[in-house]
Amino acid sequence: MHSLSKLARTSSSLVRLLGPPLSQPMTRRQAHTDLEVPDFSAYRRKGNSDPTAPNSASFEERASFYYLMSGTFGVVGLYSAKKVVCGLIDTMSPAADALAMAQVEVKLEDIPEGKNTTVKWRGKPLFVRHRTPEEIKTEQAVDISQLRDPEKDEERVKKPEWLVVIGVCTHLGCVPIPNAGEWGGYYCPCHGSHYDASGRVRKGPAPLNLEVPFYEFMDGDDKIIVGEEF
Repeated sequence: MHSLSKLARTSSSLVRLLGPPLSQPMTRRQAHTDLEVPDFSAYRRKGNSDPTAPNSASFEERASFYYLMSGTFGVVGLYSAKKVVCGLIDTMSPAADALAMAQVEVKLEDIPEGKNTTVKWRGKPLFVRHRTPEEIKTEQAVDISQLRDPEKDEERVKKPEWLVVIGVCTHLGCVPIPNAGEWGGYYCPCHGSHYDASGRVRKGPAPLNLEVPFYEFMDGDDKIIVGEEF
């Protein structure tokens, strides 16, 4: 009797470990057999409502939609790119104070013959000289082969009686003195550079002639505008 009781307990333990015999019906739930397939019909366009229809049947409708969307995004992208590029260009444009200094107007009637006036332009002194007939004749007769920086007088002036140069010595950037020097033009006392009445270097360490800026005569030659617009 004792052996039978022990055998029964052993059999019960094996059943609990191994589970019920295969002959008994299984009650485990299989998740992939009872799920409802979702219906996406509400999200489909009419041309794609039939999932069994061939791809070629709705190609024209789908292509039109894609072309429209591509064109829309393309236009928006180009407009955005234009705004970005214009913004970058604006950041590189000169400031208002720089634009105000871009040009300067000089009235010629205020400069007597044989005199020189000095105005400030772009942070530099600008010399405007009303030359006499004797000065014009002297400068035009200079042999340019003897000059350090050969330039004819006619190449440096638009009208013989008016000389317009930037008053910065080409040696070390000093400001020359008008109507001075051995040639009666300009003289730099810092290092002894002499310029003639055409602004050409004649003596001293300066390597180049005084710079001639861009300028134009306006209002019947009564004034000049120095500098180009940005």
